Amino acid sequence: MRSDADIADLIAFFRARRGAARGFRFTDPYDDRSGPPGMAPGPLDQRLGSGDGVTTDFVLMRHYGGGADAQARRITRPVAGTIRVAIDGVEQADGWQHVGLGVIAFDAAPGEGTLITAGYRFDVPVRFCARGSAGD
Repeated sequence: MRSDADIADLIAFFRARRGAARGFRFTDPYDDRSGPPGMAPGPLDQRLGSGDGVTTDFVLMRHYGGGADAQARRITRPVAGTIRVAIDGVEQADGWQHVGLGVIAFDAAPGEGTLITAGYRFDVPVRFCARGSAGD
């Protein structure tokens, strides 16, 4: 905060979102996509799972690092119109849809052993935290 105007802007933003009562979407400028920073999402960016011939729903994931130390993060707020999906490296223009909260549903279950991947941009669900409340 550099000025009283900055503080006033922050307070207005806080009040417009009903304080801590409601969450809102935040675009993290340093982590907002499935691939490298500044690059457009590609359908091979992130592994979602393997087909088994039965499962039709796959959850969008973002992986950080590799090997035993890798962290997997579920993505629940993809940006509309940015999701690209592939089966065994072949982008799928149709036959799937985003049904909400980062779940991709295929019209027909991908075959056994197929690799399901996706690329997308995403927001992070956030809310204001009231410091000094009970339990802090």
